[in-house]
This record gives sequence, C-alpha cells and structure tokens, in this order.
Amino acid sequence: MKKLLFLSIIIATAVSCSSIKVTSDFDSTANFAAYKTYAFTDEALNIQIDDLNKNRLLNAVSAELAAKGFSKVETNPDVLIDVVLKGEQKQTATATTSGYGGYGGYGGYYGAGYRYGYGGGFSTTQINYETYVDGTLFVDMIDASKKQLVWQGRGTKTINPDANQKQREENINYAVKQIFLQYPPKL
Repeated sequence: MKKLLFLSIIIATAVSCSSIKVTSDFDSTANFAAYKTYAFTDEALNIQIDDLNKNRLLNAVSAELAAKGFSKVETNPDVLIDVVLKGEQKQTATATTSGYGGYGGYGGYYGAGYRYGYGGGFSTTQINYETYVDGTLFVDMIDASKKQLVWQGRGTKTINPDANQKQREENINYAVKQIFLQYPPKL
C-alpha cells in the first residue's frame, strides 16, 4: 500500500509546466511511418497507481497518440504502448555561515603600517537538508510483430506532493505532451 501511495504521488505530481527534462531514444532501423495502430500493454493497464491517476495518464497518452495519427485497436496493433513510473529520493544540503569577526584596526606610527586587533571573533555554520523525489515517466513503444522496443520517451521532474486535482491533471497532460514532442524521431 505504501508503494502504491508513493507511485500515485509521483505520477500525480511528477511534472509541472516548468523545468521538465525530456529525452528520447529510438531504433534507427524501425519504420515509424508504418505504425498507425496501438494498444496498451497489460502492464500499462495494470500500472500500480491509483485509478484516477492511471486513467489520467492513459487518457493523456491516448490523446497524444491520436494527435500523431494513431488509432487504438483491440487486436493486432502495430505497436504496444507501455508506461513506467520511477521515483528517486534525493537530498541537497545548503550551508549558511554567519558570525562576528571581532574588532580590529589598522594603524601605524610614522607610516610603519602595523596591523593590530583584538577579539578572535566567531562564526557558525548551519546546514539545511532538503529531501525531494524526482519522478520519471517512461513511455515505451514496442513493435508488436517483432516484440522489440523501437522508441522510448522520458520525462523527469521534481515532484510536488501538494498538487491539487487540477494541477495533477495539468501536470500529467503537460508531461505526456512534452514527451511526445520527441515523436516521431528525427532520423
């Protein structure tokens, strides 16, 4: 249950309309012009996130595929579409130093330029740690006849666990749209 909640938070907030890192990779021998129909893999249909976010995700992928000229079919698709979510917990540390340097002066007699001072001063360093999760959404396109991965798009973003329902939907749609800007690949 904890894993399901964690993955739900990742997909719900994995991306917002800023600073998503998107990359893709592809098989240069694949005939992308021949792919016109798709179906989701069983793994995609049973992805371990809550039903609301699973539906948002699959609907966003379907909408982008339709915009690319694909049709969803129940049997004999050209490609199978899989979606995978991963989260990586990270931590940053920021040090802040403050202090008091004591009293000192500069002077001299006859221009000798002697430096003097007293009080050693003190400083303190405070370290602040911030823990966050980078969520990555993978969209895989598999040639159904060859059972071979031909394209993969990835989007990564630091998640916002406080996103509301509207933000979740916008974030998912935005992430999927950005990922599909990489399709079809530039050969």
